[in-house]
Amino acid sequence: MMKNRNPDTSDSTPAPDLRVSITPSGVMSRESWKIFQIMAEFVAGFERLSQIQPSVSIFGSARIRPGHPYYALTEEIARKLSDAGFSVVSGGGPGLMEAANKGAFAGKSPSVGLNIFLPQEQAANPFQNVSLSFQHFFARKVMFVKYAKAYVVMPGGFGTLDEIIEALTLIQTGKSTPMPIILVHRPFWAGMVDWFKNTLVREGVISPSDLGLFTLVDTADEVLDAIFRYYEKSGFETTEAEREIKLNL
Repeated sequence: MMKNRNPDTSDSTPAPDLRVSITPSGVMSRESWKIFQIMAEFVAGFERLSQIQPSVSIFGSARIRPGHPYYALTEEIARKLSDAGFSVVSGGGPGLMEAANKGAFAGKSPSVGLNIFLPQEQAANPFQNVSLSFQHFFARKVMFVKYAKAYVVMPGGFGTLDEIIEALTLIQTGKSTPMPIILVHRPFWAGMVDWFKNTLVREGVISPSDLGLFTLVDTADEVLDAIFRYYEKSGFETTEAEREIKLNL
């Protein structure tokens, strides 16, 4: 630690440049303290979301407004999931995230929003029984996966694609337990799926069996059928082995 110097007019040695001297340690100190904010986000998420199982995470564009067919379909899916006993988790923002929360809010089970602080496009929607806010995308993404029994993916942009690839990677590598990943509206996802088949599989960077990690559907009833069909034998109760795997996400 640098000690304060007692000024002495007889000393001709130049005073140290304090800006240069303290900047590295100051930056390091700030980054070290950031760890506690990250810990707080994880603790709050774990404590709150462990109580809302079983849940389904729904993703989709923040830019789709009420009145659009995608908005209506997302709201219908969320309402049916909520009435079927699933808490519905969305990103908490506008667009299809709002539609998901709105549908769940009108149903029988909790509507959950995992909000993120962004410079644009993200303001919390009012249809949330449980609302958490995150500064860090990575902490928020863990919460989407950790307690989900299924991913329902509506049309969306980079953020939605990020969530799909994250889930596929975790399941493919065994870092998360398998679950239904349901892509809604076949025409929207057709180009991506064709690229998976015709480029990724052909080039050998994924296996043909990896195409079975997700399902394509078009309707709300198909979403529910896919989820219940997946769990008809094992049930929705989380096993000890599954808890251990998700502990190490």
